[in-house]
Amino acid sequence: MYKASSHIKVTQIFSESIDNLNLSKRRSILALLGIIVGSSSIIALLTIGGNAADEAVRIFKNMGTDILVVGFPYSHQNRQPLPLTLDSQALREAVPGISQIAPITLHSAQLSHNGQNTDASLVGTTQGLADAIGLQFNAGRDLSRYDHKETFAVVGARVAEDLGSLGNPLRVGDLIRIDNYLFNVIGIAESLPATPLIPIVLDESILIPIEGMRRLRPAPEITGIIIKADEADLPDLAKVLHNYLSKIFNGREVDIQIPQQLLDGLRHQASTFSYLLAALGGISLLVGGVGVMNVMLMSVTERKREIGIRMALGARQRDIRTLFLLEAVNLSIVGAVVGAVLGVAIAFSFTHFSGWEFTLSIIALPLGVGCSLLTGIFFGLYPAISASKLQPAEALRAE
Repeated sequence: MYKASSHIKVTQIFSESIDNLNLSKRRSILALLGIIVGSSSIIALLTIGGNAADEAVRIFKNMGTDILVVGFPYSHQNRQPLPLTLDSQALREAVPGISQIAPITLHSAQLSHNGQNTDASLVGTTQGLADAIGLQFNAGRDLSRYDHKETFAVVGARVAEDLGSLGNPLRVGDLIRIDNYLFNVIGIAESLPATPLIPIVLDESILIPIEGMRRLRPAPEITGIIIKADEADLPDLAKVLHNYLSKIFNGREVDIQIPQQLLDGLRHQASTFSYLLAALGGISLLVGGVGVMNVMLMSVTERKREIGIRMALGARQRDIRTLFLLEAVNLSIVGAVVGAVLGVAIAFSFTHFSGWEFTLSIIALPLGVGCSLLTGIFFGLYPAISASKLQPAEALRAE
């Protein structure tokens, strides 16, 4: 019997809390707005941040997780000049497990074609680069091993657009002026997204035979090496490669990056950024919580006489406290649900128009809804306690 009556009493209090909120709809809606904005912000920002990170990792993986990038940082202790070319066959024999080798040297240049000018990265390289990074072609072909003495060029997608004009796009066979030399376009590359691993933005670059760089720059040196590995343990291969290159380049500092290091760093940065954005959404939630507290305090002030009557009829402090706390919780529940729907809708729309794959963050919904409910309980507790501590006689005298 006691359990049944207790259940009825709690249900009655819950129903009364909803009725009381309906009596002050305008104030309730204003309090809801803060909860809705905060909850939707947390869910949307966490989901968008997660999808952005997934997209970056997906693009990165499409470039290949079997690529090593070698760099030669400048050092005051050892400024021994580097050669321009590399004995690829000797490197393959010394370091088993290598599939493609592409030495690169980087400079900047101004290009011109039919009155169109643009600045681009000038990349001296070999035929192994396209295979190493998966570069495809809209037209023409890649550099070959027989082109090392030729003034041939492979043009990136954006550079081709800049050098073309309406009705007269850049074509294979056109001539591009670089300094005082004319280079024959033998290939136009497809667009390739930039990644943090590859030190070249291919869309904004023009590729020429590495030995052709001698025509354009005095004493050019090798800037780096892009290597595609076979099915091998990349950290072990990187150690062997580091030892070999340090030896043949007379102790020059050698830096080798492997994909897993960058992937871990990318995920960590994306996660940190997502939580930072969620914290900004939490500030909105705190503002909404203050709004809930203000609405509840105003409700306590206006309903003092009602509180006094309830106490005179036998209501305990716990009953009054529960009634007002449930009103705050009900506000938070409605705000959390509406905010969750709105947050998911915003995140889905953003990822859809960005062309990304949509995945709902695992922690976004529980965190957004949970924080909204906790905010309602926390900020509703003080008004509820204040209402329960009113003296019946004093409350009955209130107008």
